[in-house]
Amino acid sequence: MTDTASSQDAAQDRNNVDLTVCLTEAPGGPEYMFRLEADDGGPSAASTLPDPAAALDAVRRHGEAIFFPQPGPPRLCTQQYGGPQTAVVTGWYLGRQVNSRFSRTDGCEIARWRALAPLLGGTAGSTGAI
Repeated sequence: MTDTASSQDAAQDRNNVDLTVCLTEAPGGPEYMFRLEADDGGPSAASTLPDPAAALDAVRRHGEAIFFPQPGPPRLCTQQYGGPQTAVVTGWYLGRQVNSRFSRTDGCEIARWRALAPLLGGTAGSTGAI
């Protein structure tokens, strides 16, 4: 492979999204699997989310900060319970491997969930995949 082809492949990988979402609405409940696959042009036909365009928009807007958070001082989170839902997102985003867990156990986790609601599933007052 030439250096030019290698750099083109790397640039293409940085624009690709290939994520699998495993959502559970309650402990012991059924698991729902969804996929979001996209490139520069938008979601592909392989995407299985109810609204892959909205999910891709949310991932492109918030994914970098949520999937790959920068170290910083500890955050103070409100101690509120948002529900039993959990989601695990695995795959690739912008050429980087993703393995993120989401829940709604406190204010910080609820905020992360709402930012990616079209990918993870809606919460009250938001639009989401489920």
